[in-house]
Amino acid sequence: MNKIILEIRAGAGGDEAAIFAGDLARMYQRYAQRRGWGFSIIDSNETSLYGYKSFVAGISGEGCYDALKQESGVHRVQRVPKTEKAGRVHTSTASVAIMPEVEAKEVQINEGDLEVTFSRGGGPGGQNVNKIESAVRVLHKPSGIVISSRVERSQHGNRERAMTILRAKLHEAQMEEEAKKSGLNRNEQIGSADRSEKIRTYNFPEDRITDHRIGKKFHNIEKILDGDLDKIVEAFKKQS
Repeated sequence: MNKIILEIRAGAGGDEAAIFAGDLARMYQRYAQRRGWGFSIIDSNETSLYGYKSFVAGISGEGCYDALKQESGVHRVQRVPKTEKAGRVHTSTASVAIMPEVEAKEVQINEGDLEVTFSRGGGPGGQNVNKIESAVRVLHKPSGIVISSRVERSQHGNRERAMTILRAKLHEAQMEEEAKKSGLNRNEQIGSADRSEKIRTYNFPEDRITDHRIGKKFHNIEKILDGDLDKIVEAFKKQS
């Protein structure tokens, strides 16, 4: 699978969770650049503190799904936030989902189940983005899933991007339903983003990243957050 959807959402921790979500978004973007993959932001809900409440991007390139599929789950950070004046260490979370893009024929979507609305975009693209109602919001009424896209200049382009994400989410939901019927637990993908539900902890005071699934520790957090994910990716390959 050489095309995936990356979704990041700030969890527990307020502004610091949004800042951490922004750190993760930049980490994956820089890793994609290192690998020579395509990386395009589809939608984001930014904060004033260089963070994101939510962030969605498309990644394309040889082996991108195999390299990043283990990133799905709740990531926890322990550090002194930029907004903390007393120097106390806070714990915050952000959830990550990696979903493969699926062909339109793989997921049947009834047009009558969709509620599509348009608005003026506020993202990249220059002044023209704000002059026309190019931003798209798609509601899939049966599931309640809402997708937004505003990065393209045209309504058609944004609608296509939104439908790509919707198909990926519906496919993931189908897979989860099949897993439940088989007695398997696939609830690791997003979870509740609660502090106690985690796959990985980024401990800044001790300069240590711990992946709780494989029990391995990695050091030099700043380098890893700058996109140097190779050690983590390779560690998972050895486990498979």
